[in-house]
Amino acid sequence: MSNSPRQFPRSFWLGSSLLFSLLGLCYLLALVEDKKLHAVALPVLNPIADFTLTNQAGATVTLADLTNHVWVADIVFTRCAGPCPRMTRQMKSVADLIPAARNVRFVTLTTDPLYDTPEVFAKYADHYQADTNRWMFLSGTKREIANLAAGSLKLGSQPVPAAERKDEFDLFIHSTIFVMVDKHAHLRGIFETGGDGVDWPAVQTRIQAAATQLESEP
Repeated sequence: MSNSPRQFPRSFWLGSSLLFSLLGLCYLLALVEDKKLHAVALPVLNPIADFTLTNQAGATVTLADLTNHVWVADIVFTRCAGPCPRMTRQMKSVADLIPAARNVRFVTLTTDPLYDTPEVFAKYADHYQADTNRWMFLSGTKREIANLAAGSLKLGSQPVPAAERKDEFDLFIHSTIFVMVDKHAHLRGIFETGGDGVDWPAVQTRIQAAATQLESEP
């Protein structure tokens, strides 16, 4: 009886090599997908306090109107000649990329509530062709705006002293970020929109991914 080791055909080794290669590829793809999933998982930063503000149509808006929706928010003022037009165009670009059937809303607050009345905000929304069925432009008293913007959303603003203004429209310094809130009214994401080194298309992609992630949460 021969004691020589068993010889496997060449096809066996080729098939085994292919099988292990495919298993390795599947494992790498699983790792990539896992990283993608965790890349958009966002921590709970803080709860959003209740508020009562007025939208561009003159209707009252409270936190209850946004509960069960994922929403993206920013703060601007309509007389702004600085970053506000860019930010509003960027918000519009995000809104255009997320289908209207999705459970996502958009909120723009004003730093200048004495000027940005519902009538002014309605014209502003129309100028940027905003879909006001899901994008609301909110005004109110200075205290009400500050409580939501700075207190809950971490969107800061302050007036520029008259002696330091560069022109008649240089009225406020304010945050130039977008923030994201989940369906249970928790702040979950902060996204830079401009400045040195900001790749807006990449930021826009992250906002879309984050919105998808939060929509899928229970």
